Amino acid sequence: MKPPNERALFSLVIPTYNERNNLPPLIERLTGALEATARDYEIIIVDDDSPDETWRVATEMASANPRLRVIRRRGERGLATAVTAGWRDARGDILGVMDGDLQYQPEGLPELLKPVLQGRADIVVGSRYASGATVAGWSRLREMISRAAILIAKLFLPAALRNLRDPSAGCFVMRRKVIEDVKLCPIGYKILIEVLARGRYEHVVELPYPYEGRKEGKSKLGSRQVFEFLRHISRLARETGELARLAKFCAVGVFGVLVNLGVLWTLTELYLTYYLYSAAIAVEAAIANNFIWNEFWTFADKTRGTRTLRHRFGRFFKFNMICSGGALLNLGALWSLTHLLGIYYLISALVAVGAAMAWNYCLNSHITWLSQRHRVGHRSHDSALMSRRIA
Repeated sequence: MKPPNERALFSLVIPTYNERNNLPPLIERLTGALEATARDYEIIIVDDDSPDETWRVATEMASANPRLRVIRRRGERGLATAVTAGWRDARGDILGVMDGDLQYQPEGLPELLKPVLQGRADIVVGSRYASGATVAGWSRLREMISRAAILIAKLFLPAALRNLRDPSAGCFVMRRKVIEDVKLCPIGYKILIEVLARGRYEHVVELPYPYEGRKEGKSKLGSRQVFEFLRHISRLARETGELARLAKFCAVGVFGVLVNLGVLWTLTELYLTYYLYSAAIAVEAAIANNFIWNEFWTFADKTRGTRTLRHRFGRFFKFNMICSGGALLNLGALWSLTHLLGIYYLISALVAVGAAMAWNYCLNSHITWLSQRHRVGHRSHDSALMSRRIA
């Protein structure tokens, strides 16, 4: 990978809505951090016509700071689309985004730029969940919502988000080529997921990033944002083909149940085999059947270059181990829901099957049929240095 020129212009986009109190300290701290690295940069504030007139504060600041530019959008609202509007107007070879609420500490931004400038990454994510990161000021409920959103995204977009701990981060930098000539169609406020699902890249580095609670203003998270997130994930899953892949995987699973029952009945009724022995053979027959269908149909596009007998035996072993874990999860969930929570056993069974199916799909997508297109690196050893610099 050819590294960008060390003098490459860095364009940072800050989307804002009702952030007039956060914006002045944010720009002051960002300017100090970027000036200290002698970087050539510009900061583009994209404001959605904030009722508190954030755009006016930004315009006044821009009049005294030639590196600061302001875009005021009227009749349109949304963090993700604000970011794409800023990128379209940006002049830099390196693009970035940071939320305007001061929850991401500006002093950590130069650390995110290094892997891109040194040619070690196409995208660098400021992660709240990488080893060494800190999250302050969140309630337990807020953290649960965040982690649930990440799990949903990884279930429906496993190819793009594999091994990334924080694909919904609001602070990241990337080379312009990642989105050059790529049509971005984000919904809501998770722009990084859009970039990861549609962009052109190979190497992603995830750095731990200190994250603080909001000090001024109110959180934008509400039922509307949750709905937009789910709609965004649904659209991406459909347009990237991952929804069709999940449907294939489920169809194979249903067929596997029929194979299981057929082998069990045949061995027990026709060959008079002890039913537990028959069950063990039937389970393995179903696993082998499911592997073959998934290998040559569901995940066929991910096996290019690894279609030797050795590679396929390796994938079969992984598939076996994961599905065995799924079976244990199924039984454990069934027992827990029925005996501990008193839920009717058929309802428990349905939930248990769903949990096992999600387990099998996620792990097989991320482990058994692992696409080599995107590589993700985790750099936790930089966290102590970053924390000292920010402090």
